[in-house]
Amino acid sequence: MSIGSGETEHVNWKKVFKVWLMIAVAESASGTLRRLFLVPLIGDMPSRQLGVILGSGIIFLITVLNIRSMAFVSSRGLLQAGGFWVLLTLCFELGLGVLTGASWERILSDYDLSRGGLMIFGLLFMLFSPCLASKIHFFRQR
Repeated sequence: MSIGSGETEHVNWKKVFKVWLMIAVAESASGTLRRLFLVPLIGDMPSRQLGVILGSGIIFLITVLNIRSMAFVSSRGLLQAGGFWVLLTLCFELGLGVLTGASWERILSDYDLSRGGLMIFGLLFMLFSPCLASKIHFFRQR
C-alpha cells in the first residue's frame, strides 16, 4: 500500500459498503445497550456524548481490522471511503430518526455543538478513520 503515491485506483465500493454495514450494526448494538444501561445512570445527552466517543472506538477497530481487505493505494481512495461512510451514516441516522417519530429538533440536536451534540466530531473521525487505519497498518508491516 503506497498511500499518497499518486496512483489511481478503483475503489471496491461493495467492500467499502460491507465494512460500513459492520460499523452500522456494531453502532446500533452499542446504541441499544447505551439506551438500556447508560441513559438511566447518567441521562440522555451525556450518554449520547459518551456514545460518540465509544462509537469512534468501534469505527476505528472495525476499520483497522478491515483496512487491508479494502486494498487502497491512495489517500484519495481512503478519503472517498470515509466520505461514503459519512454519507451513509447521515442517511441512516436521519432516516431512522424520522421512522421512529423523533422530532427534527431531537434528530439535529446530536449535531448542535451549542446544545452539547458531538456527532459532528464522530462523523469527522469516521471520514478520516480509513486514513488513520492505513497508517497503523503501514507501520505494522515494517
